[in-house]
Amino acid sequence: MGIRKQAVVWAAIFAILFLGPGGAAATSDEIQILTTGVQSIAGEKIPEARQAAVSEALKQAVTQAFAQVVPPRTFADNLEFLYSRILPSAEDYISTFRVLGEATYEDSYLVGVESRVQSGLLAQVLAKAGIFDADADQPRILLLIAEQTASDLLPKYWWGNNPEPYHSHAEIQIANQMTQNRFNVVALGENRPDPKDYGIQFKSIYDTGAAVDLAQELDADLVVLGRAGATESGNPMEDEKGFDAVVRLNVLDVTTGKSVADCEHQAAAKADADQPGDVRAIVRAVDLAYADLSAQLDQSWAPKKREQARFTVSIHGNQFLPRFIALEKRFAEMTEIQNVVPREIGSDQAVLEMVYEGSTEQFARHIMRKTFDGFGIEIAELTETDVRIRFIDGTNTGEVGESTIPQSDNEKTRQ
Repeated sequence: MGIRKQAVVWAAIFAILFLGPGGAAATSDEIQILTTGVQSIAGEKIPEARQAAVSEALKQAVTQAFAQVVPPRTFADNLEFLYSRILPSAEDYISTFRVLGEATYEDSYLVGVESRVQSGLLAQVLAKAGIFDADADQPRILLLIAEQTASDLLPKYWWGNNPEPYHSHAEIQIANQMTQNRFNVVALGENRPDPKDYGIQFKSIYDTGAAVDLAQELDADLVVLGRAGATESGNPMEDEKGFDAVVRLNVLDVTTGKSVADCEHQAAAKADADQPGDVRAIVRAVDLAYADLSAQLDQSWAPKKREQARFTVSIHGNQFLPRFIALEKRFAEMTEIQNVVPREIGSDQAVLEMVYEGSTEQFARHIMRKTFDGFGIEIAELTETDVRIRFIDGTNTGEVGESTIPQSDNEKTRQ
């Protein structure tokens, strides 16, 4: 197609878009996006060309959402992941869409589509792939939520002597929402530890002292200790069996052991085609509780997030210069870094003075989740004023533990 014809085609596409309403502001879990699709018409198979054009428009919507939930450099570095892992199943990330207008021009079929992309789901997939990092300013959170559905005789929990397999709809719902909001949730699924391995014994399901001790061992900042339960309602809903759920959550600061947020919410529901009524009621109550906790945590945690720290970063290791250049590129991606001043740069080591929105411990956790081609890093020393980074052969695990980050002075004093 010649340049003039292309210009006419795109003019037609934009005209299609203006036939419908403009894009709405993005919500926390969905982004409304306007896109176009163009497909050549083979023979007289217009329905097939229309469907292909719509599919192309949906892929463009997911691409735009991908670009909105990650920094520009991360977007550029992960184009292969986008095209190989995300776009082949683009429609999985679309909650709703509608064709605003369509037209044919010569041998092409044109559509303008308004889509709602599930940005929360997209962020969750990227987080599992190690692409979408948790916000280093956000607290690391341990979830200890016992759950009892209408069919359970006793509450299920994983941190004690409970023989029943643990599965909590409340935990899954809260963890998903926290992940979408870039919280760092620790010890989920197969990563759940046995408290006895740390010499911790829970005297009861809701032993706050043991919960704080376990969270401290897992390098968490906050622990959510809660219970979720549902029972059959005595009042039928539209002549169908209904269920009442109650969710109680208490958030403890690991440093002080004191509660920084708490709430209790109730909800009712009946079964639908996708979920039993008791599960739906629990999920609804969790949504109310999470919104409440988020508002409380914004008040209690925000002052900590805004604190800036000035500290020294010392870097050394083999093959220093090319690895140092790669590390500097990762620094450039970290928006929390306010300023970096080189104090010494040699052939095998460097010393930088850094201003960072957060603590040295938060900085160390953030940089340890970065990946590098052909090498990794470890934290050789960590205090409130100094961070020593060493280049190592191999790759980072992406996990931060005692083997990679020594205890800071704050950690030592609270034990």
